[in-house]
Amino acid sequence: MLSEPRSGRLAAWGNALLAGLVSPDDAVLAIVGEDAVHRVEGLPGESGPVGLTLALGRLRALRVNGLRVALPAPGHPLGLSGPPEFNARALDAEEAVICYGAGFGLVPEVSEAGPAGDVHAEVLWHCLAVREAPPADVPSLGEAERELAEALRDATEVLSRLDVAASGPVAEAAIDAYRARAERGREVLAPGYPGRAVRVLELAQRVGVLISVAYANGHGGAVSASEMAARAQALRPVERTARRAQVAAYNSAVEERERGL
Repeated sequence: MLSEPRSGRLAAWGNALLAGLVSPDDAVLAIVGEDAVHRVEGLPGESGPVGLTLALGRLRALRVNGLRVALPAPGHPLGLSGPPEFNARALDAEEAVICYGAGFGLVPEVSEAGPAGDVHAEVLWHCLAVREAPPADVPSLGEAERELAEALRDATEVLSRLDVAASGPVAEAAIDAYRARAERGREVLAPGYPGRAVRVLELAQRVGVLISVAYANGHGGAVSASEMAARAQALRPVERTARRAQVAAYNSAVEERERGL
């Protein structure tokens, strides 16, 4: 589970740009992050891939006034609204951005280039038609915060007993790396987002890191088939809830705009 999906950066800073809260240069710099370059292909009126600055301006001209995030997983089309062709591509990428105000969606395709030791990521966003309908299974911020707290409470005892909580040098290194990223840029969301969204996203991202570490550590202390099943059963709902919380946080700017706040 990504602690900071590229679709989240695109939606958050794209929303800030569309609201007039940041400059195009600042938005693009934040969206690209540590990647080498982001381009967008399939935009109406463009014959080939274009840069992010032009792409965001084109989307605004197409009456896009907000961006939502989708983080689907098998059996859970979180944030998607169709059609099936777009959903399948988003599911393959495990993320997508849905345009609010026009029937478009963006799905990233990531490739790596460069020699060993100097590999960089290049991202091509595919612009495709989407169905303008309510996104699937996206909670409100309040619901997401409550669900995340409840899921963590329910899972903590099982995870601790099976020794899959974050522990050991690998886990500590992963958590330290997450903390370092957080300290380098405390603004986990772009300007214009409510404080509650920041709190929910920070918690969801921390949970995502811990879940990733738990899976990466194999079976931890779970040695029997029943213990391994209990471990998986404990992790699945927490991972699902953390993804729902991330989507709720990233989408809150658009949700508030819809309610006229």
